[in-house]
Amino acid sequence: MPAGHNTGRSRRSTPNHPRARRRAERRRRLRRTLIGTAAVLAVAVGVTAYAVTSHDEATVADGRKKKDGRPDEMDGETSGGGDPAAQGGRRSPSPAHHTTAPAAPSPSPPSPAATSSAPARPGVFTASAASGGPQGKGTVRRWRMEVEEGSGVDADGAAKAVETILGHPRGWTNDPAYGFQLAGPGEPVDFTVKIATPTTTDRLCEVVTPELIGETNCRAGHTVVVNLKRWQEGSPQFKGPVEEYRALIVNHEVGHEIGHEHETCPGPGKPAPAMMQQIKGLLGCKANAWPYDANGTYLSGPHVP
Repeated sequence: MPAGHNTGRSRRSTPNHPRARRRAERRRRLRRTLIGTAAVLAVAVGVTAYAVTSHDEATVADGRKKKDGRPDEMDGETSGGGDPAAQGGRRSPSPAHHTTAPAAPSPSPPSPAATSSAPARPGVFTASAASGGPQGKGTVRRWRMEVEEGSGVDADGAAKAVETILGHPRGWTNDPAYGFQLAGPGEPVDFTVKIATPTTTDRLCEVVTPELIGETNCRAGHTVVVNLKRWQEGSPQFKGPVEEYRALIVNHEVGHEIGHEHETCPGPGKPAPAMMQQIKGLLGCKANAWPYDANGTYLSGPHVP
């Protein structure tokens, strides 16, 4: 080739030229880098898609639990778990990756024993739902039975027991001047018979005598207050069944309601009057629960000023 003629190809463009070889090597490294980066990005995209899909599946599963009535917390109840929200606190933020814990079991329904009776309220009384017909020949005095909550006494059973006492042949209806009737719910009454715990009895009766605190019965206004202890146990001064002593309580306090005052022992060996405070001692008389004897005679004693 003539000297000085240019063919358009530089010596540096020759494949075997060192600089050309370096360029080719750089291009190969760049291609490898781009291919590796693309592979990494593909893996990252796949992982992200998997994480999003897993989170959505967990959310859907959680929503299914709530629709099925099986919440993952127990609305303030705690069953020994450490979930602060279930114990009334704030729930900690959820971590980025978690596994859904099994749903907490629903609390068991309370047993019938736990729902059948409300807790007792001292000083609160429940009225009987029972009612009865007139007893005796005199002007009828209507009355109602009430028992204190927590006393364990059935109001209707107590009402029938008192009704039997008031209508007994040896009771106050032996006198034609007197009559009684157990009133039904909501009906007006002339007096009330309450069975109360000893503490409530002392409060209603304003008991201050030390030896009578927790022990006695009374009439307060138009309320006959029967001490639960005496209703259940009787009296150590009274020799006889507890049912007989209950008759003495009712006859004595209703006696006050119809106008009778205290009486005392008429003599050794004689029946104690129903209007005698027999719980304080019999003074030689014999215990007796009724105002009248079997012959219809009033069992009286000296009036106590």
